[in-house]
Amino acid sequence: MDSPLGALRTSVDRLHQLVRGLDEAQLEEPSYCEGWTVADVLSHLGAGAVMARRRMAVALEGAVLPEDFAQPIWDEWNAKSPRTQADDALIEDERVLEDFEAVPGAERAGLAVPLGPLRVSYDDAVALWLNEHAIHTWDVEVVFDPDAHLPHEVAAVMIDNLGLVAGFTARPADDEREVRVRTSHPERHFTVRLSPGGSELLAGDAGARPDVELPAEAFCRLVYGRLDPDHSPPVAANGEVLDLLRRVFPGL
Repeated sequence: MDSPLGALRTSVDRLHQLVRGLDEAQLEEPSYCEGWTVADVLSHLGAGAVMARRRMAVALEGAVLPEDFAQPIWDEWNAKSPRTQADDALIEDERVLEDFEAVPGAERAGLAVPLGPLRVSYDDAVALWLNEHAIHTWDVEVVFDPDAHLPHEVAAVMIDNLGLVAGFTARPADDEREVRVRTSHPERHFTVRLSPGGSELLAGDAGARPDVELPAEAFCRLVYGRLDPDHSPPVAANGEVLDLLRRVFPGL
């Protein structure tokens, strides 16, 4: 995986360009996230940035993160007005990037960042935040541009960090089956292993004739449940396989 920091900076700059200048009516527009307005998505990112900063601080201090630390943060952000949610989200968005960048290089390799029941590396913590940030930035952008897509330099990092996310998003399938996927920009190979007991995404050779060929940014959106027919590029796929994958990855 390439370093996620450069891609995160690209995503942060993109979000700020999108959100600056939005008026109250635009903030109240429905986002791509069902039931969430644009302001709700920005509130989610703002609260998530606060939590990401807290997790990184705890890792650097060698402290323990309280199990119930998140709820007061959600409550605080939910109580904000849409305008304040948007403005404060951009502030926290920049702060968390600065916190990631400020970690000395010599300390990054040894960090264990708390994430629920898991401990992840510095690079994984940044990459997981990048994924969250980029996909929700798209949720906002697509409201105003139906042809929006993830930047290629962002997707090039996200594509190598989908396994953990797919573990949460993938749903069981009716039959046991393997779907082979090849992406472009960058080229990657995956196998989606389907079964009634659960589905999983595995890196692996898709062979000379994969079942699905699509841009990396589109596959990232697919795993996050954001590749419906109205927001999909032309995709080379075998029969009903793309619709099958949409059912397996309904999104979070």
